[in-house]
Amino acid sequence: MVRLTLDLVAKSANQKNRKEESITQYLKKITHLNFSNKNIDIIDDLSLCKNLSVLYLYDNNISQIDNLSFATNLTHLYLQNNCISCIENLKSLRKLEKLYLGGNYIAVVECLEGLEELRELHIESQRLPLGEKLLFDPRTLQSLANSLSILNISNNNIDEIKDLETLENLTQLIAADNQLLHVKDLELLLTRLPKLWKMDLNGNPVCLKPKYRDRLILISKSLESLDGKEIKQVERQFLMNWKASKDAKKNMKKKSMLWDASTPPSKSDFESTHQRIPGYYSPPQIF
Repeated sequence: MVRLTLDLVAKSANQKNRKEESITQYLKKITHLNFSNKNIDIIDDLSLCKNLSVLYLYDNNISQIDNLSFATNLTHLYLQNNCISCIENLKSLRKLEKLYLGGNYIAVVECLEGLEELRELHIESQRLPLGEKLLFDPRTLQSLANSLSILNISNNNIDEIKDLETLENLTQLIAADNQLLHVKDLELLLTRLPKLWKMDLNGNPVCLKPKYRDRLILISKSLESLDGKEIKQVERQFLMNWKASKDAKKNMKKKSMLWDASTPPSKSDFESTHQRIPGYYSPPQIF
């Protein structure tokens, strides 16, 4: 078992960079720590590192987010590819802007209330039991509505994302390799996300639906990139013209049907539909 301790941090320090500083002085000044891929299991007391702003702990064996309440200046936290099953103990990280949790065992996006500066949440590829999907606590989504700009939820067996409409300031949504199926659900979501300019849904069944790309481009005026492909103005304008033409024809047909229904039939119409049946003619017999 490897614990991330102050002693381990101090031993990793470059003596030349420290000059004449004491260990305590060095720890108090440090802003970046990189202990990725070090077989770390537990985060110990690092409270002397009060100025820590960026912490790299990815590719370890950490099972619990703990002992980070001291890091009130932390802005970036990298915890991807660990053994974490629960988001917890982050409420004191008021300045946190980017949180990376991909490749863990998290089943619910929760307990992020109070992180009013959080702009990016990366929680892709959770290692969930077969048949389970990543879920979202509505309270957490509501708390992130004003701040969250980038959300990565790829490869989490998600089949419905209606709840994300709360995130009205979202600009990028990466939800590739899930189980999204209905274009109509995506159209509704896009009407609620007026700032979204990038969306990646590659690998979802919905991508195979007829007119999938066309419909999403038409419904969202802000979208600039869909599934890694730029949406050019020429493409959008062509679709808008096509839709306008289609709608015009539909309206003309509807008006024509209403006109026909409101106009009484004329005598000629009646006669044409009720033709006389000729009588039977018997030729005279000749003897």
